[in-house]
Amino acid sequence: MNIFLILALISGVLTVVFTFMIVKYLSRHGIKVNWWMVRAYMIRYLKQYKKHTYENSGKTGILFYAWIITISLFAVSGIIGFLVR
Repeated sequence: MNIFLILALISGVLTVVFTFMIVKYLSRHGIKVNWWMVRAYMIRYLKQYKKHTYENSGKTGILFYAWIITISLFAVSGIIGFLVR
């Protein structure tokens, strides 16, 4: 198996984990979350997470950056993996 596809798989799994961590955070802090439509509304939830953490602590939460990095890594490594294959 190609190293880029393995990297895409790992970053894809991490993206899903960070997605549910962000949604759980929002749900715990009183923001209504539609659990059945998480994939469709993830960009909206990501913006809400960024705004909420910035308002509460003065800094953007670490999960925001983790999600951006892993989804970008997933896309880039997946494309390279399929092109090299």
